[in-house]
Amino acid sequence: MKKILFGLAIAGLFASCSGSNSYVPTAKTDSATVKMEKNKQTALAAVQAMNTKDINAAFKDCAPGYTEYGSTGTHVQKNMDSLKKDMQNFLDAFPELKAENLKAVADSNTVAVLGTWSGTFKKDFMGIKANNKPFKVNDADIYTFNAKGQITSHRSIQEPATFFDQLDIPMPKKKM
Repeated sequence: MKKILFGLAIAGLFASCSGSNSYVPTAKTDSATVKMEKNKQTALAAVQAMNTKDINAAFKDCAPGYTEYGSTGTHVQKNMDSLKKDMQNFLDAFPELKAENLKAVADSNTVAVLGTWSGTFKKDFMGIKANNKPFKVNDADIYTFNAKGQITSHRSIQEPATFFDQLDIPMPKKKM
């Protein structure tokens, strides 16, 4: 069950759209604003790659040592090959996966993206039998970027109970 949460979190990994806050123009601020806008566009390109199922394009702007925290932080992953494989398995199980209604905000080296993710459970995943049930969840993703504009980490914030309930999958039991 942790891996399905992880897969869903990764699905929420990439989302962004343009927008800017008011600021007092200075050379330093202009440079910071340009960098934040570029980071938001990088996240948007990754989301579009996920919407088109292009795994390599989705991860092309990740820095060496990229860390995926997922939605629970219990399955931290740093191996890009394993991450891509897990994401491909998730996309195979939910071939209609898409992100919509995306909005991004940035501050310094952090981009937060809000959006709605949906899909239908079409193929068995992580030992769970597919049931053709759809899901639609709101998600917030938090990305960090390095000075080169590469994604260094991702966290997903969503309500897993909603995802599992919509798919008629019992929630995994919490460990004490």
